[in-house]
Amino acid sequence: MSKARLQEFYEANIKPELQKDLALSNPMEVPRLEKIVLNIGLKDVVGESKKIQAIVDVLAIVVGQRPVQTKARKSLAGFKIREGMPIGIKVTLRKQLMYEFLDRLINLALPVVRDFRGVSDKLDSRGNYNLGVKDWVIFPEVDYNVTDRSQGLNITMHTSTSSDEHARALLKAFGMPFKRNNID
Repeated sequence: MSKARLQEFYEANIKPELQKDLALSNPMEVPRLEKIVLNIGLKDVVGESKKIQAIVDVLAIVVGQRPVQTKARKSLAGFKIREGMPIGIKVTLRKQLMYEFLDRLINLALPVVRDFRGVSDKLDSRGNYNLGVKDWVIFPEVDYNVTDRSQGLNITMHTSTSSDEHARALLKAFGMPFKRNNID
């Protein structure tokens, strides 16, 4: 199986460059992307299995892997949620699918956002990056007519480093479009 374009770019260009720029003696210390987790909350369609299945199908097309439903652990009467009821969808991408999704996110989806000025460069102080997307129609695979409403999703990128500085350098090297005024 051939490697994803961004994966080859990481191994050939980004990894040696980061090792030099971050002054790391061991190549195993160079930060790398470990996984990308996509998560969708289903607060508006709780209990509507056909709408949930349509959202699962669209997300499967976008990422190329079947997502799993997350279920409520306990009942909450105030939110009309019963234990075991589907309340979200998540999918974890690793290796080739992860790099392919990141490539499409950076080069196809984010530039389509109206009045796009870049994404925040804030990380979670453990080297992970969270990105909220308000509308999933920025992905070219999403058909406008599949669901009756737009859907937002959370994208979490887990890196092998616990340093925000190293993780930011890694994401910047991949081409993540950070806001201009926040860049060091």
